[in-house]
Amino acid sequence: MSEVFSFPRTVNESAARTVATGVVTLCSLILLTQWHILLLVLAYGFVARVLTGPTLSPLGQFATRVVVPTLALPDRPTSGAPKRFAQGIGATLSLSAVIAWLAGASTVANVLVAMILVAASLEAVFGFCLGCVIFAQLIRLGVVSEDVCVDCADISNRVLVNQAEATSTH
Repeated sequence: MSEVFSFPRTVNESAARTVATGVVTLCSLILLTQWHILLLVLAYGFVARVLTGPTLSPLGQFATRVVVPTLALPDRPTSGAPKRFAQGIGATLSLSAVIAWLAGASTVANVLVAMILVAASLEAVFGFCLGCVIFAQLIRLGVVSEDVCVDCADISNRVLVNQAEATSTH
């Protein structure tokens, strides 16, 4: 059970960009149609990805199990901690948008969705993770301990650990 509710140490950058593309699509749909009920789907996806990576996220599952293998996108491992932090920002913004919408402040909800749209677009199109940049700044400022992401500096250790974990579960 604990494996279900754990975030992976490494994340496939190709899958992350695919998920970001799905978020861009969903945010665009919300803003263009004003179907704010879709905020619930957006918020659920972010919360699920913060808690479990792709495990409980329909979009995460679609990206990792369908899109990446079908398009033969490369496996580009990157540290999971900054990506989880970025998903946490998305969860905060999307949950705030839900609250704003429920309170009748649809303009506020739209602004929050637009903020998510900008960040997700940067990730999807350019591979630029705004949340990851903020995470790195927080480490530099001493707000987040360097121990949280020692692996950020040396991916080879994470790759070996993930390979060993994958081998032991199969």
